Amino acid sequence: MSCKELFGGTYLLLNPQEATLLDLLRLLFSSKLQNRSFIECPVDIKAEEFRQRWLLFTSIVAQKLLFTSGNTMKMVGGNLELWLNTLSSNGGFLGLFKNKLKVLKRGCGAGKVITPDASSATFMSVAGFLDYRVDLDKSIQDKNDDAKYKALLSMMASKFSYENEEYVGNAIRNHWHMKFWGLYSFWNDFQELWSTKAIILQDTKTKPNLIVVAFRGTQPFNSAQWITDVDLSWYELPNVGKIHSGFMKALGLQKNGGWPKEIDQTSKSNHIYAYYTLREELKTMLHANEDAKFIVTGHSLGGALAILFAAILTLHEEAWLLDKLEGVYTFGQPRVGDQAFGDFMKESMRKYDVKYRRYVYCNDLVPRIPYEDKTLFFKHFGPSLYFNSLYQGQVLEEEPNKNYFSVLWVIPKILNAVWELVRGFFLPLVKGKEYKDTWLMTLARFVGLIIPGVSAHLPPDYVNVTRLGSLREIQDLSVSETSKTD
Repeated sequence: MSCKELFGGTYLLLNPQEATLLDLLRLLFSSKLQNRSFIECPVDIKAEEFRQRWLLFTSIVAQKLLFTSGNTMKMVGGNLELWLNTLSSNGGFLGLFKNKLKVLKRGCGAGKVITPDASSATFMSVAGFLDYRVDLDKSIQDKNDDAKYKALLSMMASKFSYENEEYVGNAIRNHWHMKFWGLYSFWNDFQELWSTKAIILQDTKTKPNLIVVAFRGTQPFNSAQWITDVDLSWYELPNVGKIHSGFMKALGLQKNGGWPKEIDQTSKSNHIYAYYTLREELKTMLHANEDAKFIVTGHSLGGALAILFAAILTLHEEAWLLDKLEGVYTFGQPRVGDQAFGDFMKESMRKYDVKYRRYVYCNDLVPRIPYEDKTLFFKHFGPSLYFNSLYQGQVLEEEPNKNYFSVLWVIPKILNAVWELVRGFFLPLVKGKEYKDTWLMTLARFVGLIIPGVSAHLPPDYVNVTRLGSLREIQDLSVSETSKTD
């Protein structure tokens, strides 16, 4: 049985590879979606407003471009990563030049240009070169500031989730002195790829112990993950609401089974799925340490998977695990579901006393997508923990400029991007050398002058938010305390 049938027949599914240019132009001028060969939906689902049709149009075009450029993106990303690590392994530009010069002088086979090992503890992703920081802020740990420590731990774990297993294991064991359970790769039934990643670690020094599950976010040159992000398709789960189908697929939605409570993962070509595997891993760990609690976290796409993980636990009535869930911490998280989904989650958070901390930094583009639309698409739920470019925090019902694409915000966003570029040079003089932007992050800030909101989404500013941002007013914040404002 297909997911469409299992979920009661309410859905909107985009098939961009079936769309021609003429199809796309026709879409802009007709609200009847079910007549399109590249859109699957019931007859009563319509895009009455031009804005809604425009959003569908841009989603399909973006996916087609990503499908076409997938191999190129992979090649560029792989070469960039190798080049960055080659530079690092050889001591930078000057060191690499000297080593190459030695090879030329001594002949073929003489001298040595170090070739990095992609599986080693020193090999970093592009995200790693944006922010070299590995250690936790000891001043926050020493202050015993519970809310700020958990936010910092969550964001740093989310940052580490972009790296290889040896790198993460070395950092967590030797720098944080915590237990590292592993880096997990999960199968996506629909993309037929091992495209979802997560790490698990355990802080054995806290009382009670704290287990952290961190989902990897969108990698800059991974077209499959970008397609997941820009796809506006959704399924409506009975008594839950509409949920972004791409995020559900990444978490482990079954192509021919939807969300069964149990699956046999041994019978499907050794494929393992994020939700089911992590749920069982957590049960095993928490039964072995019954006083422990756990946090689910992630940056970008990882944040969407984190809150959706809690949603499926609720759907499956996993009360014992939900009682152990300390909180969901997300950073730069995109919208996941509609108003009904938000109401369902707020009730779940209240029932099990789960903290939901949705961090948004300044003009970050990603929390403002997919475009908010209560009737056809998605809406955030719960408060936004919003931090401006001075890292001053506020608890807001919704982040400013909630849909990003506003003419009124163009000049303020560009001026703020200029300030962020300048700030990168003097912040280390005020706060310490660990706040110095890497050269790659500085380059990203220049890109931010052209597309404000892109550089603001990167991990460094979210790490700074958890270190420098004031959390005083949200120490005891919960969804239930703000439900009246949503």
